[in-house]
Amino acid sequence: MPTQPHLSVVVPAYNEAGRIRASLERIDAYLSEQPYSSEILVVDDGSTDGTSSIVTGLGLERIQLLRYDVNRGKGHAVRYGVMRSLGKLVLFSDADLATPIEEIAALSAAIAGGADVAIGSRDVAGSRLERRQSPIRELGGKLFNRLVQILAVPGIHDTQCGFKLFTRDAAQSIFRLCTIDNFSFDVEVLFVARKLGYSIAEVPVRWRHQEGSKVRLWRDAPRMLRTLFRIRMTRYDMQPSAIKTSATP
Repeated sequence: MPTQPHLSVVVPAYNEAGRIRASLERIDAYLSEQPYSSEILVVDDGSTDGTSSIVTGLGLERIQLLRYDVNRGKGHAVRYGVMRSLGKLVLFSDADLATPIEEIAALSAAIAGGADVAIGSRDVAGSRLERRQSPIRELGGKLFNRLVQILAVPGIHDTQCGFKLFTRDAAQSIFRLCTIDNFSFDVEVLFVARKLGYSIAEVPVRWRHQEGSKVRLWRDAPRMLRTLFRIRMTRYDMQPSAIKTSATP
């Protein structure tokens, strides 16, 4: 039986052919220099642009490709990968590496200090925004976060940074209960984490805006708002007997 890796890195990918190679090579190079074992799970969320071919063509032993044919959304892709990960710690990272993989050291330190969940944040003291979003996107993000604070997870300054680390127990328990497939899934993850009593550390990170975001402010804002109300009103069944054992494709 293979040894359990110390770290699993889950990378959701939808039509990322233009940058997935460079991102995975950077992640793999960083992990190869670490003293712990690791795996990278790339979840191809129904891409139509050859993302999967690029991933398999890399031929890197650490990388495992998970794929299904129909685009289900980033939340589903992350959940699908997390539930199939083996690591003692589980990180999910956006494919664009807007937060560099090296920032995992800061999140790992927070876990070592007692947190169950450590989330990268662009909006706490010590964070470094090396390239900002457009003013309109920043304003939209601030308005969304204000609603998040009111409706779901007060006290967390940045729910949407795509760089979050979990202990294995927390990852499995949280994601088994989550159902949101769209870009608001981060809020549900943190909402459920608090419901389950897990401690969350918000960690300042370096962040650099990358072009090619799949989020379209005016298209996605109404859906994300509806999702916040859905999260707030959902009665999550925390009984062990109600927890599913796997995420379905």
